[in-house]
Amino acid sequence: MTHRPATPSTAGRPDVIAQAHARSLQVGLRASEIPDFQPLARSMLRGVIERNQSLYTHALPVMETLHAQIVDTQSMVVLTDSNGVILHSLGDSDFIEKANRVALCPGVSWAESDRGTNAIGTALVDGQPTVVHAGEHFLQANHILTCSCAPIVDPFGNTIGALDVSGDTRGFHKHTLALVRMSAQMIENHLFSNQFADAVRIHFHARAEFIGTLFEGLAAFTPDGFFLSANRSALFQLGRPLGGMRRQPFEALFGCSFPALLQQVARAPGEAMTLTLPSGVRVVARGEFNAPRERMVTTLTKLIERHDLPTARLAPQAADTITLAALDTGDAQIAAILRRVEKVHGRDIPILVLGKTGTGKEWLARAIHQDSPRRDAPFVAVNCASLPDTLIEAELFGYEDGAFTGAKKRGSAGKIVQADGGTLFLDEIGDMPPAQQVRLMRVLQERTVVPLGGTRAAPVDLRIVCATHRNLRAMIEAGTFREDLYYRINGLVVTLPALAERTDLAALVSRILKQQRDSERIPLRVSAAVLERFARCRWPGNLRQLANVLRTAGIMAEGAAQIDVEHLPDDFLQDCITDAASVDSGLTASAPESATADALAMQRPASAHRMEDWQTTLIEQTLARHRGNISAAARELGLARNTVYRFLRRRDAH
Repeated sequence: MTHRPATPSTAGRPDVIAQAHARSLQVGLRASEIPDFQPLARSMLRGVIERNQSLYTHALPVMETLHAQIVDTQSMVVLTDSNGVILHSLGDSDFIEKANRVALCPGVSWAESDRGTNAIGTALVDGQPTVVHAGEHFLQANHILTCSCAPIVDPFGNTIGALDVSGDTRGFHKHTLALVRMSAQMIENHLFSNQFADAVRIHFHARAEFIGTLFEGLAAFTPDGFFLSANRSALFQLGRPLGGMRRQPFEALFGCSFPALLQQVARAPGEAMTLTLPSGVRVVARGEFNAPRERMVTTLTKLIERHDLPTARLAPQAADTITLAALDTGDAQIAAILRRVEKVHGRDIPILVLGKTGTGKEWLARAIHQDSPRRDAPFVAVNCASLPDTLIEAELFGYEDGAFTGAKKRGSAGKIVQADGGTLFLDEIGDMPPAQQVRLMRVLQERTVVPLGGTRAAPVDLRIVCATHRNLRAMIEAGTFREDLYYRINGLVVTLPALAERTDLAALVSRILKQQRDSERIPLRVSAAVLERFARCRWPGNLRQLANVLRTAGIMAEGAAQIDVEHLPDDFLQDCITDAASVDSGLTASAPESATADALAMQRPASAHRMEDWQTTLIEQTLARHRGNISAAARELGLARNTVYRFLRRRDAH
C-alpha cells in the first residue's frame, strides 16, 4: 500500500501512519469494509455526554468559534470523548450528507479499533496532534476525508477527549491543524480555570502582552504554597513534566517566597510582577486568589509567621538597559567579540550568536539592539525551545481576528510584526520546527508576514539576531535545519565562551547581584572564600547557573553584610566538582586535578573505592533529585543527554 508524503503532523514521525495501519490490521479490520451507520441510541448518547459534561460544556463555545473560522470550506468540527465516541459536531450543511455516508456523526465511535487509521483514533492512541489525509485512512470509504485532530487533556494530564476538523480532501489547508491545536488548548485552559477556581493561580509568560490570552502559562497552588497543576504552556516554560512537580513548593518553581506573592495579590490584585523560573528565565506574572479578604489575610498571616518573614516584597516588573560597553567586564574573549559586533553598528547585518546554554546570548542580543539606530523601536525576543509547536506558529506569525475564544480581541499581530522597525531575537533557533523554518525563510526573503488564518501580507522592517547552543551545520547534514535559512541568519557569527573560560568572574558576580537585587536586606557582595570557590567551579550551567546560585545564596544571607560560604546552596560543591569530561569519555577517567581533590574526597561515599563508583553515585543522585528527568539531570551535570542514557544502559547491563 502506498501513501502520500508525510503531512505536517507526521513530519519527523514518518512511521505514525504505518504503525496505525499495522494496528488496524491486528484488530482484524479490512480496508474495504463499509462503515457502520448505527450510532448510539439517543438515551445512551445522553449518558455518554453526561459522563463528559465538563468537557462538553467548555468545548461548545470554542467549537462554535472554530467553526466560524472554517465555514464554507466543506468541513465540520467534531468533539469526541476519550474513547473516540463523537459527542457533538458542527458542520457546513453541504458537507453533512457526505459525512453521514461515512458515519461521521454523534454517537459513532471513531476509535482506531472501529475505524482503522483516522485522525481521531490515531491521535488518541498516539497522544499527539495528527493529520490523516485521503489515502492515509485505513478504510477506503474514508479516503474522501482529510482530518486534523488534537487530543484534549484535563488539568491532571489525563486524555479526556479530542477535537477534530474533518473535511473534503480537496479543501485541505495547512493552517487547519494549528487552529485545532490552539482551540484544544483553549478548552484545556477553560477546564483548568474551572478546576482550580479556589486555588492560588499564577498567570505568566515571558512577554507581558500574552498574559490573559490562551498562550499564557497557568499554574495552581494550594493556599499554603504547594504545587497542584499547570497547563501545557506553563509546563513548557517550566521545562518539567507534570508528574515531576507534585507538591513542589512555590519557591522552587518561581524563585521567590510564597508569602511575598500573597502580599502582592492582597495589596494590588492583578498588578504585574517579575518571577524567575528554574531555568533562570524571567517572566511577567499576575497572581490570583479568589478568596474572601478575611480568609486571604488569615492565610497570609499564618504563612508569614511560619516563614518568619515580617517583610517580603516582589520585584516590580522592570527591564534593565544593557549596552555593549556594560558587557565589557574585563575578559579578553568578550572584548574581542564586542569589537566585531561594533564594526557592524548601524548596518542591518543578521547576527548569529553561538555558545553553550546560559552563556549570555540574550544579554548580547539586547546590547546589540540598544547600541543600534533601532534602539527606540521594539526589541522582541522569542525562545524557540520554550514554546510548544502548538504556540510557536501563532506567537511568531500572529493570528486573525476572532480565531480563538479567550484570545486577544482583534487577533494578535505576532512577534515578527511587533518587532517592526526594531530587532527580533530568535533564541535557540536550532529548536525551531521545520514547518516554521520554511515560513521564517519566506519572511526573511519577502520582508512580509501572513498571520495564521489570514490572506493579506503585512510588510515588516526588522533586524534579525539569532542564537543557539546547537551545531547548525551538523543539523543541516542531518536534514533537521534548512541550509537556505542558515545562510540568511549568519551574516556575522560570534561564539560566546563558557563561564569557566572567562577571566571576569568577580565583575560578573557584582553585576548579577545588582540586577537581581529585590530587597535592601540582600547583600551586594560576596566574600573572598566564595569567590575562591566560584573560581574552582566548572559551571556547567554557565551564567544562568551563577545567577541561580547567587539568588539562592542572597536569600539565605538576607540581612548579612556579605554572602559567605555557609549561604551557598547545599548541592553547590557537588556541582563544582563534577568532572563532565571524564564522565563523557566513558566514566573511566583518572582522578581530578589537585585543586579539587580535597573537596572531591569529602563528597565520595565511603564505600566507593574507584572513580567510576563515585561517578555512578553522583549521576544517580542527580537523576533522583530531578525525579528521573534525563534532560534536567544532563543540564545540571553539564553532559549531553546521550551520555546519561549511555550510563543508564551500562548500569542496567550490570
